Amino acid sequence: MTEKVVIVGSGPAGLTAAIYTSRADLSPLMIEGMERGGQLMLTTDVENYPGFPDGILGPELMEGFRKQAERFNTRIMSYNVTKVDFSQRPFKLWVEDDLYEADTVIISTGASARWLGLESETRLRGHGVSACATCDGFFFRGKEIAVVGGGDSAAEEALFLTKFASKVYVIHRRDELRASKIMANRVLEHEKIEVIWDTVVEEVLGDDVVTGLRIRNRVTEEVSELAVEGLFLAIGHTPNTKIFEGQLDLDDQGYIIIGENTMTSVPGVFAAGDVTDHVYRQAITAAGMGCQAAIDAERWLDAIEEQEG
Repeated sequence: MTEKVVIVGSGPAGLTAAIYTSRADLSPLMIEGMERGGQLMLTTDVENYPGFPDGILGPELMEGFRKQAERFNTRIMSYNVTKVDFSQRPFKLWVEDDLYEADTVIISTGASARWLGLESETRLRGHGVSACATCDGFFFRGKEIAVVGGGDSAAEEALFLTKFASKVYVIHRRDELRASKIMANRVLEHEKIEVIWDTVVEEVLGDDVVTGLRIRNRVTEEVSELAVEGLFLAIGHTPNTKIFEGQLDLDDQGYIIIGENTMTSVPGVFAAGDVTDHVYRQAITAAGMGCQAAIDAERWLDAIEEQEG
């Protein structure tokens, strides 16, 4: 049986697309991946999603998305898509050896923040360790915090965090920032920011919350401790697009390229959320794109059915 819509991924974009396509009576099949719910499953308090004046836990918000999609009869499979063939319709998607075919596909596989790979960083994620200043900066009002990175993303995060933090340390493994000159100058000239050069984080300190960092100077090999209450990683994101290489047009960072709407380079295949958006990366913008992709898919299906009689 050929599905009308298959949605790949289950963050805010995918689940919103599921809500809209299921309400449009398209009976979507969602292959949500083994990491259901996306990056919000790693977030504790979400205070900037409209409709929750007292905030809400990230996993609780995503469970609400999921229940709403299921209420309208979205079928959800907790597996990873392992291979695709978008060369012709119906589009083909494999889960290991099982083949699924679809008239349209909505891709919402998201992007994964790059982490340092420390056990202590993983343990304290959501308890002082974050990869999203816009999401979590508010919680560090009046505190001293650190940002790891040296590119434009790190500069933007550090400058944004000065609105809340009393002091922001930028920890960079090199002796000069990779950020654009204007962004680098803003960082270097800001009274609340101090750059720690040629340095890497070796351990995040704290039992239940972040209390500091163990850092090492790469030139002198000197190891020291830095007392901070928050650590923000700004070393980039990796879009989850490996299985789409050679099937869709990707930019040089691996993000899916879309046109004026959410259509990819293959008509009938749409993309929404962080898998195509490396600028905003917010739950609300991902959900909005999921809505757009659902409407685009519905209209495209209507147009194709008219053409094919």
